[in-house]
Amino acid sequence: MTQEELAERAGVSVRSVGKWEAGKIAAPRMWTMRLLADAFRLEGADRERFLRSATEPAVTRSEITPAQLPSDPSGFTGRDRELVRLDDLLAGPPEESARGVIISAVSGTAGVGKTTLAIRWAHRVRDRFPDGQLYVNLRGFGPVGPPVPATEALRGLLDGLGVTPQRIPADLESRAALYRSVLAGQRMLILLDNAGDAEQVRPLLPGVPGCVVVVTSRDRLAGLAVADGAQLLLLDVLDAPAARDLLARRIGADRVRAEPQAVDDLARSCARLPLALAIVAARAAANPGFPLTAIAAELRQARSRLDVLAGPDPATDVRGVFSWSYRKLGADAARLFRLFAQHPTPVAGAPAMAGLAGLPDRRVRSALQELVAANLVAEQLPGRYGCHDLLRDYARDLAEEFDSADERDAATLRVIDHYLHTALNADQCLKRARNLSGRRPTEVTAGAAPESFGDGAASMAWFAAEQPALRACAGLAVAAGLDTKAWWMAWAVLTYLERRWDKRNWVTWQMLAVQAAGRAGDVLLQAVSHYNVGYAHAELGDLVQARSHLTTALALYRKLGDVRGMADVHLNLGIVARREGRYAEALEEGERALELSRQDGDRIAEARAMNNIGWCYLTMGDFRQALDHCRRAVTVHEAAGNRMGAAHSWDSVGMAHFRLGEMTEAASCYRRAAALFRDERDQQYQAIVLSHLGDAEEAAGRPRAARDAWRNSLAILTELDHPDADEVRAKLTAHDVQSKAG
Repeated sequence: MTQEELAERAGVSVRSVGKWEAGKIAAPRMWTMRLLADAFRLEGADRERFLRSATEPAVTRSEITPAQLPSDPSGFTGRDRELVRLDDLLAGPPEESARGVIISAVSGTAGVGKTTLAIRWAHRVRDRFPDGQLYVNLRGFGPVGPPVPATEALRGLLDGLGVTPQRIPADLESRAALYRSVLAGQRMLILLDNAGDAEQVRPLLPGVPGCVVVVTSRDRLAGLAVADGAQLLLLDVLDAPAARDLLARRIGADRVRAEPQAVDDLARSCARLPLALAIVAARAAANPGFPLTAIAAELRQARSRLDVLAGPDPATDVRGVFSWSYRKLGADAARLFRLFAQHPTPVAGAPAMAGLAGLPDRRVRSALQELVAANLVAEQLPGRYGCHDLLRDYARDLAEEFDSADERDAATLRVIDHYLHTALNADQCLKRARNLSGRRPTEVTAGAAPESFGDGAASMAWFAAEQPALRACAGLAVAAGLDTKAWWMAWAVLTYLERRWDKRNWVTWQMLAVQAAGRAGDVLLQAVSHYNVGYAHAELGDLVQARSHLTTALALYRKLGDVRGMADVHLNLGIVARREGRYAEALEEGERALELSRQDGDRIAEARAMNNIGWCYLTMGDFRQALDHCRRAVTVHEAAGNRMGAAHSWDSVGMAHFRLGEMTEAASCYRRAAALFRDERDQQYQAIVLSHLGDAEEAAGRPRAARDAWRNSLAILTELDHPDADEVRAKLTAHDVQSKAG
């Protein structure tokens, strides 16, 4: 019926019907209600419910504007970037009705300051919400009681909006509908603090534009972003300046200035976690006579820092605050979190975590997702997870409490084997022919789950990402008396270090291998280790150390009667002698290596010896002899499919042509060598050959090609911090000066 039809049927004015329909008559008279009931032909229970509604109070708003925000936190510091992110929520004219409800979900680990940030921002912008601010603590995580049900939270919000208790329905759906109706047309700021999950929050969201909702939670609340358009803001620990500023605000700037090193130690021991810093600051403020160095030492020397960061109030006990998140985890996620402390570094890849826990990949990834959602670990890069030091301490405490020593030791052995056998697999991708008399370890601890690789690029990327973990695992192996495993790790990482020309770790790794082989009492491993250390020193320019270790390796190989090992040592002693300018000795060592390689039937070693003899002739100025030896080396390497050997020999052939003045042939050889080194991921030698190519192009009268080759070489050498970078840089400078002069 239209308003006119209803007015005619009920016998009332059209104006009265309009006011009644619009809700402008708060208490309609009973005789009007009966006339309307007759007009609607209502009977029985429907008629009684309709008439009774006239006697119930209407939904009205209190005259008091709600201002429920907790007090603005004192001592707030830092978070400028996050505050700007929240300010961006309000960008644009607030009257734009098309913008919809604006929601920001602030998440982060326990004690990181989510509530403090949200309250500080809310006070900064409250003047922009003339209809008030609502606040509710949803108790999603905490020591007091279970999370607040959405139904109960809605009652509190409706109370804050001034809705009388008689008008608040009993069921969730009706309360949510009434809540949305009351908020219609309002401009309000609503802070939903400490939410447990998205389902707890969703019924509390307004339904029409004009309101801004800020939700804080330890849960990532990804569901709100997907289904409700929430803007996610993940809060991390403070940066170093903000951590110092927080301590200064709490204990005084003079005290902080007086002991700057102690302040930095405190911030580091507290993992720059705001809650931990506040606890330490409170202890320092309560004891003004305590030097900050003493408090820092107390944290540093404690069995667990969490023992120091404890207090009688559950809300200010770091271990207790962490526990609120841990208790909500499923069995797999809880166990994985405890075992995280057994991983030797703060960051680990998902496959390593699977090996650590001894669980299938699918279950581990599900557990990791749960830990990330709970903000107990962070996915720092796709597939790589970590957490700050205090959470690792908490995980370690839990592991000692709930997991036996045998279980923890088994996890450590699994993670050692994961990295060892993954490194061996990666090395095999880089240099497939590399072996050690068939002694490569094959037995893998059950559950270790090593990774495999399809190509050299993936192998190099893995080695680059996992250097800290590999080194730490080698340390774990040594501590556990597993010296042979530590030795094989050093062996497996050698090719990567050589190709990256990682001078910082190259010798360190191989000295670890020397020591591990000595403790293991394995003569072959000792010989290989001394050879590898000698080779590394030779490549890095320390010829005295190189000769010392190579001579030791030769004696050990002779003791074993290892012809192939002796050939390798003589080859490198020849390189050392050549670099020392002792050419006769260099040729003698090269010929000895060639003889032993032929005796052993090792064609690749024979080709390497020929190439090194050829390079010695190059140094001596006999370029035709050099060209002959190096060409034969190329032929053997290519027939054997040894691409790295062929690359080195093509570089040598190119150098012979260059010295003979045959620049076109030299450039062609250098291009082939550079392409092979590039394909094999050997950046050092790729850069060296590109430098040679630039020389050939320049001599051939092709300055643009020369400049391109030198620039590409310099880019790689600079990345590697290689000493040849200065030489190439000088070539480019001279080239540019000459070009400008011309």
